[in-house]
Amino acid sequence: MSDFELLEPGAPWGAAAGGADPLLDGLNPAQERAVTARGPALLIVAGAGSGKTRVLTHRIAQLIRDREAWPSQILAITFTNKAAAEMRERMEALLGSGVEGMWVSTFHSACVRILRRESERFGYVSGFTIYDSADSRALLKRIIKELDADSYGFTPANAGGKISRLKNELTSVDGYRATMNESDPRERLFVEIFSMYEQELRRANAFDFDDLIGQTVHLFRSHPDVAAVYQRRFRHILVDEYQDTNHAQYSLIRELTRPVEPEQIERLVPPVRDRELDASGRIPAASLTVVGDSDQSIYAFRGADIRNIVEFERDFPGAEVVKLEQNYRSTQNILSAANAVIGNNFDRQEKNLFTTAGDGAKIVGFTGYSQHDEARFVAEEIEDLHREGVAYGDIAVFYRTNSQTRALEELLIRSAIPYRVLGGTKFYERAEIKDAMAYLTSIANPFDPIAWSRMLGAPKRGIGPMAEAHLANFQEAQGISFHDAMLRAAEVPALGPKLRATVLELGGLLARAARMAAGGGATDDSAEAAAPAPVGEVLKLILDETEMIEKLRARRDPQDDARAENLEELLAVAREFDAKQPGAGLVAFLTEVSLVAAADDLDDSSGTVSLMTMHTAKGLEFKAVFITGVEEGLLPHQMSVEEVGGISEERRLMYVGITRARERLYLTLASTRATFGDVSVAMPSRFLQEIPEGLIDWRQSPGEVTSRGGTASRALNAPRGSGFGGAGSGGSGSRARDSAVSFSGGGGRGSGAAAVAEPASGNMQSALDKWRERKRLAKEAQAAGGGFPNLIGGGVRDNGELELGPGDRIRHEEYGDGRVTGVSGSGSKRIAHVVFDSVGERKLLVKLAPISKVEG
Repeated sequence: MSDFELLEPGAPWGAAAGGADPLLDGLNPAQERAVTARGPALLIVAGAGSGKTRVLTHRIAQLIRDREAWPSQILAITFTNKAAAEMRERMEALLGSGVEGMWVSTFHSACVRILRRESERFGYVSGFTIYDSADSRALLKRIIKELDADSYGFTPANAGGKISRLKNELTSVDGYRATMNESDPRERLFVEIFSMYEQELRRANAFDFDDLIGQTVHLFRSHPDVAAVYQRRFRHILVDEYQDTNHAQYSLIRELTRPVEPEQIERLVPPVRDRELDASGRIPAASLTVVGDSDQSIYAFRGADIRNIVEFERDFPGAEVVKLEQNYRSTQNILSAANAVIGNNFDRQEKNLFTTAGDGAKIVGFTGYSQHDEARFVAEEIEDLHREGVAYGDIAVFYRTNSQTRALEELLIRSAIPYRVLGGTKFYERAEIKDAMAYLTSIANPFDPIAWSRMLGAPKRGIGPMAEAHLANFQEAQGISFHDAMLRAAEVPALGPKLRATVLELGGLLARAARMAAGGGATDDSAEAAAPAPVGEVLKLILDETEMIEKLRARRDPQDDARAENLEELLAVAREFDAKQPGAGLVAFLTEVSLVAAADDLDDSSGTVSLMTMHTAKGLEFKAVFITGVEEGLLPHQMSVEEVGGISEERRLMYVGITRARERLYLTLASTRATFGDVSVAMPSRFLQEIPEGLIDWRQSPGEVTSRGGTASRALNAPRGSGFGGAGSGGSGSRARDSAVSFSGGGGRGSGAAAVAEPASGNMQSALDKWRERKRLAKEAQAAGGGFPNLIGGGVRDNGELELGPGDRIRHEEYGDGRVTGVSGSGSKRIAHVVFDSVGERKLLVKLAPISKVEG
């Protein structure tokens, strides 16, 4: 069917007899309105777990079934390839082959598709390379070194981050130069870095990731006739996760939803029919549907602009707003906590999540003395959940920063709990995979210096930096591709005979592979036109000729064996691509690989506990969720306090974390936390105060069980006047005492102190058994009436003014008498090194430890 074939009047496809509409069956009233509403613009405010994907797919299916649009006239945009694949599968389940021709893709995938079709309009060839972040860093590293810009503090990371932000704002080099402070030498140097970076991309016939959207917007604005083609084609545009769009993405949507003016209509092919025009003689703007939730906008650091969704009605006059507030994921207790937290933000569309599934279990809160104490609780609770029948794969542990994983990983390993840390090295970021991909990239784009340079040394073949430089200079002087320069190595006098032979051999391999990829066969005498060879065959030729796999296996190193297996997996990926998209070719494969988003690598079916940052958790859900480090300085993060809107975004991050949980939610914190060698007192997060007291069941720390079998509840108390008082500590049920914190270098651990380090000696299983016993006793004590209210008022021990020095005698409430051997640190981080008569050497945080000076 033609891209621009028009609909003729007729009966809807697959309409149900008797008036019942199967596409509306089972939808709640708000969902039904979101599916059936028609107009110039629609904003669907979709709360977490409210069934937005179902609404989107049913809306599209109804448009197609009722012949309001051909599939080819619909553009559905998601943020990940995984989400796009899920939407496509659901559409096929609803309409079968009736969805062929519809664009369901990410922003970047749609833009690549447009740019490859229209590349000649702006001087590129369709086989342009897409630089990933590693390629961009490598290029910037070379530019910074060439300009000696590192002496001014420039690094590939900070320069690349600034360039990315500017591109997401659609700011060019010239645009930035016009507004910069010319008296600042760093500004002038940055402009030079930015300019050289853009020149090198152009010379390599390459775009970086940020260019894909920006260049498409530029294409539409500079070539209205090209824009008119796509404005005419896409009559219904649907965008998921609209709250995460940045300025460039917003601009692309605005360009696609402009009406086609009369002066452009005359140039369109096929000719425009009268019924496509409105009363003013224009092709009206496409209908726009966006789905999102301002409460889940957590990517400002990537350039996401919450104003895009908050001000949607202003940007698109006449827009209708439908709110999806019924949640199908979480229990009411979890939703009530989420509603309470996010209700403190003002920059949002008002809504209140609810469920008909019941209250469910209370949220569990836990305060430990250290991050190890906190990690033990998490590990033990995971074991309990698993014994109750919860699969490891249904459990996730969230944290604000990656630095928090160390203690968690240690305790999970010791508890023999299988886990994985999401956000590690991705498959396509592994060195051996990037080596193999460099060959394929260079074959598709022989002008790409980054891929060519990497390929020369993979595997090592004696072509060093000097030989590479001679070849590159020859290539630039002759104005030819890198491949042609290699085939003319005899004309480069600086290369010796042996090196020249190596270069010629590699150049010949690339020439054969390029002919295969283009459909000419692997030999010169098979130049007869043919279909492009499958990508798997081209890759196999490369792997066989370079012996990359064989050389890795020959090293007999387990890590190298794993790398060889990764290359074999890449070959399997290529063959799978060939099977799914016969004849698509090398450029299509490279495009698909380059557009794989980080979140697409998450395997939700894994039988392991998932550890991840709260940003990574977006879009996922688990039966049980632990949110750790719910402390001031971590959540909200200290860096957000000084930023405009920073606290609001951190609150949205907390909301996202809470709403990932289906049945069980745990909120944990520590009263002290060691970060990069420094130990500091931690305060409860302000977000805990925002959760109604009755929703949280606070647990005692197992570390509070004394060596004599009793309990000594030492809740983390917030100073009065700090905003964390309120739920009183008085009464017989509360036995709050001052916190004691110990940093043990060895031996056992007393009840009133949480050790940062594990015992240096002794059987590990014995230590675990003791921990489990302490936890059991703590739970029994809690059942007998102990436990934390939501937040406990009252004073905190503060030894900030206590003067200690070597030789001083002190008395500890748990350890008894001891002598100070030294004091390190300063202020609230002072640590006393003490040898106790009963338990030996301990390190104590002076500010909180239950100690006093004694004579003698």
